[in-house]
Amino acid sequence: MRGKALKSCAIFAIGLMLAAGTADLAAAQAAKGPSGLPLPRFVTLKSKRVNLRIGPSSDYAVSWLYLKQGLPVEIIQEYDNWRRVRDADGTEGWVNQSLLSGQRSAIAAPWMKGKGKAVFVNMRRESQPSSAVIAKLQPGVMMSVKECTGDWCLVTADGTEGWVAQSEIWGAYPGEAFK
Repeated sequence: MRGKALKSCAIFAIGLMLAAGTADLAAAQAAKGPSGLPLPRFVTLKSKRVNLRIGPSSDYAVSWLYLKQGLPVEIIQEYDNWRRVRDADGTEGWVNQSLLSGQRSAIAAPWMKGKGKAVFVNMRRESQPSSAVIAKLQPGVMMSVKECTGDWCLVTADGTEGWVAQSEIWGAYPGEAFK
């Protein structure tokens, strides 16, 4: 009797593990858009003038005009060759994929803009909190991103290259690593 109970518990546990694995697989597949690329993901504006539209077609009205090439945006949805994006201020709309680039950039702590003159993001010589500060970036400063380790990103801002804490920029997800 006790052996049957243990066997039933083991079968139940295996069933739970298989169900959890299937759920994880479904979640991973659901996190990809029709392009096969992950959603959400960060990209940059490829052009100096990019129309943000209220729908996924050039027939829809323009709600915003971006005038900054290289600005980071987050793709949150895909439809045909249109991408629904969100900027650092939370503004959302649709952009044609041809106006987006896979190159990475970031903005220094945009959530800290207007919080005072003594608020900075430290750029360090190495990817360690004890490393020497080589520049102090004001919130809102844009930078190109070369790589991220999951905790630190190697960036270039105004010709200066160094490391910034990944948690202090908008343009890379917490824990995201890439080269």
